This record gives sequence, C-alpha cells and structure tokens, in this order.
Amino acid sequence: MKKWLFVLLLFSTNAGAQSGSYRLNPSNITIARDSFGVPHIFAPTDPEVSYGLAWAHAEDDFATLQLVVLSGKAKLGTALGKKGAEADYVINLLRCRQLVDEQWHTLSPDFIELIKGYVAGLNAYAKAHPAEVKYKKAFPFNEKEYLAAVVFSVAIFCGVDNALPQILGGRVATIPGFSSQGSNAFAFHPSKTTSGEAFLAINAHQPLEGPTAFYEAHVQSEQGWNMLGGLLAGGCVILHGTNENLGWAHTVNYPDKIDVYQLQMNPANGNQYKFDDQWVDLEVKKAKLKIKGIPVTIGKKVYWSKYGATVKTTKGVFSLRLPALMDIKVMEEWYRMNKAKNFTEFYRALSMTSLPMFNIIYADRHDTIFYISNAKLPRRNPDPKYNWRSTLPGNTSATLWTEFKSETELPQYINPAPGYLFNTNHSPFLATDAKYNLDGNKFDRNDGFERYHNNRSQRVTELVRGIDKIDYANFKRLKFDQQLPQQLKYTYGIDTMLNLDAGNYPALKEVIINLQQWDRKGTAGSKGAAVFLLAYEYVAGKLAGVPARQLTKAESVETYQYIHDYMMKYFGKTDLVLGDIQKLVRGDDARPAWGLPDLLTAAFTDPYKDGMRKVVSGDAYICFVRYPKNGLPIIESVNTFGASSVPGSPHYKDQMALFQNQQTKHMTLDKQEVLRTAERVYHPGE
Repeated sequence: MKKWLFVLLLFSTNAGAQSGSYRLNPSNITIARDSFGVPHIFAPTDPEVSYGLAWAHAEDDFATLQLVVLSGKAKLGTALGKKGAEADYVINLLRCRQLVDEQWHTLSPDFIELIKGYVAGLNAYAKAHPAEVKYKKAFPFNEKEYLAAVVFSVAIFCGVDNALPQILGGRVATIPGFSSQGSNAFAFHPSKTTSGEAFLAINAHQPLEGPTAFYEAHVQSEQGWNMLGGLLAGGCVILHGTNENLGWAHTVNYPDKIDVYQLQMNPANGNQYKFDDQWVDLEVKKAKLKIKGIPVTIGKKVYWSKYGATVKTTKGVFSLRLPALMDIKVMEEWYRMNKAKNFTEFYRALSMTSLPMFNIIYADRHDTIFYISNAKLPRRNPDPKYNWRSTLPGNTSATLWTEFKSETELPQYINPAPGYLFNTNHSPFLATDAKYNLDGNKFDRNDGFERYHNNRSQRVTELVRGIDKIDYANFKRLKFDQQLPQQLKYTYGIDTMLNLDAGNYPALKEVIINLQQWDRKGTAGSKGAAVFLLAYEYVAGKLAGVPARQLTKAESVETYQYIHDYMMKYFGKTDLVLGDIQKLVRGDDARPAWGLPDLLTAAFTDPYKDGMRKVVSGDAYICFVRYPKNGLPIIESVNTFGASSVPGSPHYKDQMALFQNQQTKHMTLDKQEVLRTAERVYHPGE
C-alpha cells in the first residue's frame, strides 16, 4: 500500500472538558503498554478511546503528527520551507478545506464526537509537552483542519502526486513519505485450512518511517469497539486489522481514480474556457503561502473549473477531477468497518462508498472470506471517442461525470469454491484459482481495473497450485516467501544478461556468473541477489519512461560493467552478498537486509553511505489472524522497527530482530490479558 491525519474541536482539553453529549475525562482512559510498547487503549466511550489513541501516538511519534496537522492548516511551508509551501499550494488548489466546510453536515453525530476526542487528545498532548512542539503553527488545531488533512492525504493516495507532475513537468512536494510500492493480503476459508479456521494475512508494503509508516495499536471501548491493527499518522481509527469477529487487509489498487482535462481557452480572455459552446469564467482565488525563513506572505493564484482544480502551463490549461475530492466521510467509513460484527454489517459500511481506493481482503469467524477491488468510481460516458485513460476534452458536459457506481458494481468475490483469495496489487480478475476468477470483460473498460500479474501474484499462483488444504505454518511461509517466480514480471527483461557468455568478458566474469547462477531468492546471503539489486537500480534509472522491453546485448554488458565498477569502487571486490550492500537501518544500527523489489518480502532502497543502500519501503507491518469458531481471534504481528519513533526509547527498534528473522509476537484483544501482562498502565497526562 502509499499515504494520514487529524482534527479537533477547540474545546478545553483539561479533565472535565465538555464536548457534545459526553463529558471527556482523561482519567477514564487507560493506556496499557505491552512488552513491546504497543499501546492498548481502554475507555468507556469511543471518543475517549480516540483521545487515548491520539495521546499514545503522540508519545511515540509527535514530530510526524505535527506535520500532518500542518497539512490540514496548509502551513507546511512554515516547517519545511519551499517544499512545504509547494504542498500548501496543492492543498489550496484542491480546495481541501472548502470541501470539508461544504460537507461537514454529512458526517454522523457519533463520528463527529469521535474526531472531537481524537483532536482533543492531540491538542492536550501538545499543551502538556510544549518543549516537544517543534512547529509552533501546528497547535491548537480543530476538527475541520483535521479532515482537510485527511482529504489531502486521500487525494495523494488517489493519484494527485502523479497527475500534477505530469501536467507541471516537475514533482509536487508532499509530506515526506507519501509513496507506496504495494502490499500483500491473503484469506483462506476454513474449508481450505487443516485446522478449520479462517486465516487472514495483513501485510502492508509501505515506507518504513514517516507519515505512511504503519503504527500498531489496539482500541477497546464499552460501546462495542475492539480493534487491533495498523494506522497511519493521524488515523483516528484502525485502517486495517481485526476485531473480535472479523478482519481485513488493504492493498493499493489502480483503477482510474482521476481524470485530466484540457480546457479550451478563450483567445481574448485567459481566464475563460469554453463549455458547451459558451465561455465560462474560471474561478480564481489567492493562496497565501508562508515559507520558513521568509518574513512576507507569498500570494499564488489557484484556479477552479467545472471539472475541478485547474492549473495553467505553457502547454495549456488543465483540470483534475477525482472522486476523492467529493466526499469527506472516508474516516467514518473506516469507523463503521471497525465496529462491524459480521459480514452484513461490514458490507453495509462499504455501501457508503466514501473510501475511494484500496483492495479489501476480508475474513471472519463466521465462515466468510471476501475480496473487493474497492473504489469510488464515476459513471463515465461510454462513447468510444473519449479515452478515459488519457487527457480528455474539457469543453463539454459529455465528459463531466456527476454520478458514482454502487459497491455492488465493483469486482468482488465471496467464498469462492477454491477457498482462498489474495491480492498483491495485481488484477482483481486474478484473485483465486483460474477457473473461478471473474471475467474482466464483463466490467466497464473505462473503470481501468488492472489486468496483469506482477511477480508477487505470479509467485503466489505457483505456491498455491495443487494445495488441497493449508496448515498455519505453510500459510505463514506463503507470506514470508523470498523466491521470485519462474517467469519474471519486471518492466525490463534481463534474459540477455542471463544468457551472456561470461567467457567473452573475463573482467566481468565473476559478476556475470553470480547473476547467472542465482536461485532467484532475495536472501541477505545471496550473491546473485546483490548483483540483481544493483542491476535493477541501474536499469530503472537509465530506462525510466521507456516502454517495457528486453535489454539489448550492449545494455547488458553496460549494466554488468556498472555493477563491477560500483562494487570495486565501494567494496574493493565483486564477491558480495546482498546483505553487504543492502541494510535495514534504524538510527545508527545497520543490519544486513533481505528482500528485493516485487518479492513477497519486498524491499525498496535508497542510497545510504559508502556504496550501501538502505531499505526505505517494502515489507512492513505484518499481522496474521486465525479465526476459531469460538473465542477471540489468535493474532501474531510484527512491525519493522518498534512502537516508538523516539531514539532512545526501549521500543525504538526492539522488533527489528524479529522482523529481520521473519518472526512474530503474540497479540490479543483480551483486555484482562493485556492488563495482566502490561509493561506499563497509566492515564493520559500521567
């Protein structure tokens, strides 16, 4: 999965503060930290739990939360300088706050109370810890600013970060870390498991640190909310995980979530565009941008057409239109999913169609597994003259969609005969055994759903082929598999590298042989994986934007020469293993790291130091759930580093060894067990 956030009512945050129909008293809220520092929050009401969640998350990563708050205020420039101001411009361009103001009345009263509690908790933490407030413009903040941050984050997840650079010719700056390289999710029906339990694997591939790194928490109220799983910075609910009865995993999906239009401008008036044979004025406002270190406010015009956010470039005037900027109830939908007790209630939550993205793989204790490629999809004009995957004419109501499809019209499976469902960011029409997959031709091509396998999905099909029933140990091994498939699915083919005659290149012989003898596993001790990693990075950079194809012989030799020279320059030898080059880094602790791009145990890297590369995203939060017929789910999980992002905390990297060894820790939804075994139990403010 890629990209989360905040809100608060400006009511007093001391004990006894009044908000709506409840009296929020922090002494009612209990935070229990388990032996790994993961917070378990208990309180009578949901808003009190949300207050405690905000407080606990602030204890563990207040610096990141402050950036999310600033995004809701469109004041990132005061913290991050020019790059932050660029993000503030986009927040203004997309009218995030205006949408919140216009649709505030659509939120349910109980959810408004929940976000009041969350924002109160974060404001209270800031007030109690002024020395930790890194950005003075962040606090206090209110619930509408919180939801503006949510809207911005969701818009980024839905493709704004890709569409705008294509239009402007340069990448827009967002909160650092808004990127994603995929995720894995698996569900097995009880009829397919040896123990007769449903199995669910939740496996996000996200940045390892920053706003979109998963934070693990457990929330439990006396109002029927008992959920454990992962959330992103500013999440007031769990985004994916499990409650007592059911759970789900998200993976990023890629249907057409955004449309780009070119406007037909009036030659006599640069602020008018043609729409149905009439000239219409662009709406013009001025964004007031504050930049760190610059004493004056900078004004920048932002434009809006009937299609949406509009930018002027030397190549024309373009508008963006996306469903994510038409609905503010995304967090409320997640809240309903959190509290669902069975599949009927869960599906009712999905019928809100406020969550505009993400595949959902679901399992429960009532013998149901389910998959939906979820999206908020517009009803687009089926006329073949309109190419919805390209730039559209922005001069006609024929391309101005205004209605959305229902959740029943999306690709989905419930209890397929093969007994399993999975997604690794590939096609929803390749989700189970081939005989039982959906026919993609029965779905609207204009929706843009994926039609392809990737390396991970191809590997899963190899692993599950012929399995009658799976036991729990093999289910976990499925997720932790480090083998590439027999047929590689990367953009650029390396057959020429694999078939090159090493004898003809004596200076490169060792590097060539190490790749050609590679077993295609991404283990830290693999010589072939070390060569492949450097080849992947070199080729991806050299051929960026070039259509998929096989490398030429000359390119193969050039790539081998680059790898040889790189290894000699930084390491003085070419007989290296992956872990020599690739590191899992937390603070000053650097350890050999497994993983490669698009493995089930994925790893994506950036330059580190001395020729080494550090893993910055990929395999991250992992949670395994078993659903027995009676009793609570059996849960295991591991996060990349630890519960805390504060250097010096005992939980800053105490899960690092577990993660590196592909091991997990026991987790539970049982309040009594949590309290009996907790490392620390306290109330916010203590």
